[in-house]
Formats: sequence, structure tokens, C-alpha cells
Amino acid sequence: MFSHLIRSTQGRRNLAALVCGALAAGGLAAAGVSSALAPGTASASSHREAPLISGQPQYDTTDVYAFVSPDRPDTTTIIANWLPFEEPAGGPNFYRFANDARYDVNIDSDGDARADLLYRWTFHDQVKNGDTFLFNTGPVTSLDDPDLNITQTYDLEMIRLRGHRVVSTTKIANDVPVAPSNVGKASMPDYAKLRKEAVRELKGGTTVFAGQADDPFFLDLRVFDLLYGGDLSEVGRDTLKGYNVNSIALQVPSEHIRQSVGQPVVGIWTTTHRRTAGGDWTQVSRLGMPLVNEVVIPLKDKDKFNASNPLNDGDFLKSVTNPELPKLIEGIFKIEAPEEPRDDLVSVFLTGVKDLNQPPHVRPAEALRLNTAVPPTGAPKRLGVLDGDNAGFPNGRRLTDDVLDIALQVVEGELVGKKNDLGDAVDKNDVEFEKAFPYVALPTSGSDGPLAEAGGNRTQLDGAELTSGGIADDRTMMAVWAGAGGAGAVFAVLGLVWWRTRRRGRWS
Repeated sequence: MFSHLIRSTQGRRNLAALVCGALAAGGLAAAGVSSALAPGTASASSHREAPLISGQPQYDTTDVYAFVSPDRPDTTTIIANWLPFEEPAGGPNFYRFANDARYDVNIDSDGDARADLLYRWTFHDQVKNGDTFLFNTGPVTSLDDPDLNITQTYDLEMIRLRGHRVVSTTKIANDVPVAPSNVGKASMPDYAKLRKEAVRELKGGTTVFAGQADDPFFLDLRVFDLLYGGDLSEVGRDTLKGYNVNSIALQVPSEHIRQSVGQPVVGIWTTTHRRTAGGDWTQVSRLGMPLVNEVVIPLKDKDKFNASNPLNDGDFLKSVTNPELPKLIEGIFKIEAPEEPRDDLVSVFLTGVKDLNQPPHVRPAEALRLNTAVPPTGAPKRLGVLDGDNAGFPNGRRLTDDVLDIALQVVEGELVGKKNDLGDAVDKNDVEFEKAFPYVALPTSGSDGPLAEAGGNRTQLDGAELTSGGIADDRTMMAVWAGAGGAGAVFAVLGLVWWRTRRRGRWS
């Protein structure tokens, strides 16, 4: 009896799957969708740095940047990005910040590996019309346009702490609009205007932004194909070209975040907390210095690192002093690895460089350390401190800093006398950065993404000739939809006949 019920249930499931598949086939045909238009899936990524967080892109911090603002040198700009590998045409459910998350920027002003100041973003969704599948119901010309069907806003809190305990909480922004995903040219004909509307000035000289942006990280991710194909044949291509991220940007007077004029070094990192089913908050992501959790922390510790506090980074010290990457390079390219332990890497990744961005009495911890007293330069060098530009990485991180090349050269012993010019032949971002806050480039439009580039123009849609205005004759279009829908119905009927015949054969 029980086996009969199991078989019956399985049969119904098979039938449901077949009918749904058939109807979906008809619907897709009606919409003119083919497999050639389906969005691709990115695999290896320096952004998906740990097993657990790789399945939660809304909570996954991709990169953190901190630099003295080039056009306002009395301020510091902090940029943090989430949601790696946003395919610009990835609708209809485009990219939003999670509304069950806390997105935090932590600032340590005295080098003790504890946050003294925390900026916290929380996001809220609004849907104007739940009876449509559309993200926007017409061209969007402003952030309050009625045709922007799905919107987000955020609140921003400034939290002061002492020894992990909250001293005060101040809400400094309320219901600030988020710049939406750049759906495409027909949907958002002037996206730059939407970006501008999302930049807001607050009291006390603080400026904020949240929204979509071009992914500013530039590198060739084929480094993970056993280091560029094993023979350096896989270099020179910015594999993040055309992909977007969701960005949070904050510009604050430097005097608000540093301890004093005499101690101007700050440590910066982000954390993302997600609300559990029980209503508690759990930390699921953490990021300060680039590439640490990707290529320094081993697999067994990656999720632990994401949930950890910088105060406990001594747990991961051996991964820094005895790194795996130089051994891998030696094994493949026969370049001798520097001697261990690697104290030079400790200064770069954990303490800051002495007489540059190392605070007094520093506790080793993974954080992006910035000396806010070092003025910006009018001619930034992509290799930063390695090339004599003390305003660049690892003294903070600018958008133009080539952190992949810097990291490779440092890991191979640049600071201990083993001079080298290793790199991936990707020296800059594929698009220019903005000259003013929030500095990140505009996001790639859904009309122009990496998958859209292979497309072409059509003057017909499934046999229906388009008019000069781009709209087909109503009767012809109805025929197209009816024909496609009819095909789906035929498949569904055939599936039902097959299932009933199969059922009689087994259980009659």
C-alpha cells in the first residue's frame, strides 16, 4: 500500500513537472526567449571568498576602499561593495540590498582592534504595484518617478563604542533613496541623473550614497586556474568588466573618525549581520584588506574568519607568516619562495607599515589602515607605496590602486629584497572613475552588459514585422502569443495522456 502511495505521489510530481515545463515552454516561446539569451553564471571569483557566504550574495562584501578625498582633502571617503557579479540584464528581479541585514562600517581610531565608531545602514523595500512583474512600468526619469515600481530607502546610524559596548547611537539619516539597478536605456534613459539624486549631504559635512555601481575591482580572475593557466597564457583580461555591484559610500571629515592630529591612523573594516529566524543577529561577512580571505586564509578557516572579530586575528597568524601562495608559485613557475616566517606580510596585512600607517601600540589585526594625514596626490601611481606613492595601498586603498599586482609582488618578497614585477597585465579599470563623490563609475546598463555585447538588432519578432515605432501590429502580435501559448497547451495535453497511459500500465 505504502509503495503504491509513493509511486502515486512520484507520478503526480512527474506530471506536475511536465505540465509546468510545457506551459513554461509555451510562455517562453511567446516571450521570444531562447537559450542564447539566458544570463551566464560566473564561477571562480575573488569576491566569493568563503563557502557559506558564496551562497548569500546580498550579504557578501566584495571590497572595501578608504582614502583621503582627492577633491576634499579634509575628508575621508570610505566605499564598500556587496553583491558580486551582478549581470546588468539580470531581471526582472534586479539587485537590492537585503532588508534583513545590517551593513556596518567599523572604524578603529587607536589600533586596539576594537571598533570605536560604527556606521550602520539598514534598508527597506517599497513596491508600488504588486500586480505586475515589472521592476519599472515605464521610463524612469527620477528616483520618485511613479514608474519606478520597486524602490529602496535606508536609515543610517552612527554608533560610538567603548570596548565593544555601545556608548551612544545617533540616527544621522532617515529614508534616503537608493539608486536602482540600471535596467537599460529604454527604462532609464538618463541614469547619471538618478545617481546624482542618490547623493545626499548630511549635517556636519558628511555625504552619503547607496546604489548600483560598476565593479571597481580590476583583475584577471583566471589566477585561480592554477595561476593563469599554468604558463601565464591567461592574463590581460579584466574578468570583472561589465559586471556591477551594490555600493555604499561615505565621506566624513577626517577629524570625526581619527583619534587626534597626533594619531591620524584609522583601521577600517566592514561587517554584515543577518537576522536569524529567532530574531537575533549573526555576523556572516567581514572584510578589510583585499585578498586576505581569498588567498591567505585556508578553506577550513574561511567561514570562521567571516564570523570573527579582529580582536581574535591571532588565530590566523600562521596563515600570514607561512602563506600558501608563494609555495604554489614556486611549484608552478619555479620562482623561489621567500624565507619564512614572513614578518613583512604581517606589517602589510595586520599592523600597518611603520612610520606610515602603523598606529602606536597596535594590536595585529586584519583591517584596512589609513593615515588620514597623508595628503592625496594629483598623479596617483597604481602600485602605491611600492612605487613611492604613500597615498596609495597599503596606506588605505584608492579605486585606482592595482592591489592584485601589489599583493603578488609583496607576497613574492618585494619588501625583503626579492625585487620582481609580477602582475596580471590588467593595470586599470575598464571604465573611468568619477572625479567627485561617490567616485565609483556608473553601473553598466542592462542594454550593454557582458552578455548583451554578443546580441544584435532585430526588425522582426517571431515573424511579426516591427513598425518604425518599434510596436508590432496588434493582430499579428496576438497571433504570435496565441500560437506560442497553444504550443504549450498541446505539450501539456500530450503529457497528461502519457501520464495516464503510464499509470494504467503500472497500477491497473
